[in-house]
Amino acid sequence: MSDNTSQGAALITGASTGIGAVYADRLAKRGHDLILVARDEARLNVLADRLRAETGVKVEVLKADLTDKADLKRVEQRLATDAAITVLVNNAGVAGSNDFVANDPDAFERMIQLNVVAVTRLAAAAARNFVPRDRGAIVNLASVVGLIPELGMPVYGATKAFVTYLTQGLRAQFAQSAVRLQAVLPGATRTEIWERSGSDINAIDPNTLMEVDDLVDAALAGFDQGELVTIPSLPDPADWNAALAAKAKLYPNLSRNTPAARFKAV
Repeated sequence: MSDNTSQGAALITGASTGIGAVYADRLAKRGHDLILVARDEARLNVLADRLRAETGVKVEVLKADLTDKADLKRVEQRLATDAAITVLVNNAGVAGSNDFVANDPDAFERMIQLNVVAVTRLAAAAARNFVPRDRGAIVNLASVVGLIPELGMPVYGATKAFVTYLTQGLRAQFAQSAVRLQAVLPGATRTEIWERSGSDINAIDPNTLMEVDDLVDAALAGFDQGELVTIPSLPDPADWNAALAAKAKLYPNLSRNTPAARFKAV
């Protein structure tokens, strides 16, 4: 995502506010044309008008509800066939109630539809466009919640763990490709997601709450540094690498032709 107009267009989902809107601002200032996707067309148009005036890039508004199959397929088709698109920012997502017993299962299903199904289908559409051309970038917004099941957010956390795994798995599959991949794992960030999920942002420890502009700037810095997984608040990347190395020690023993001795009858 270098600062020149030859980089093509960036399609950003959930672009009307929060993280998506800041990505739109930053990528426009880097010279990318934009395709802004969200349900709120009025807010998209306000953002598009500002960015056209401030940066001179081309900005297209694409109203779509990614939980609606027809809308999702329309965005997929655009991603898969438009050679001008070189960046997907897979940002649209939703949080919700953490109560696994009391919450409406339909709400969980809607969360999975947006956070998992839509993210997967759009990443696949972008890959069909980018991989044959050996060019492009897929940025998937995950969350640190996906690393911490002890937080007690089983469905939301699981959807975000999926996004991180998906990104890592795609990097392994596209090892010989120049297509760039990045999973961004925000911690608590000041966006409207709190209000929409029924949570009180004022109850969050301010020492753990990042401003959205800082979050996106750090994510873009991580992209520029070639990170596959970017945790904007993590001071030392060696800690993440150590966690990956510890996990890798399990690999030789995860699949063997006999059960471990500890499971054999005495």
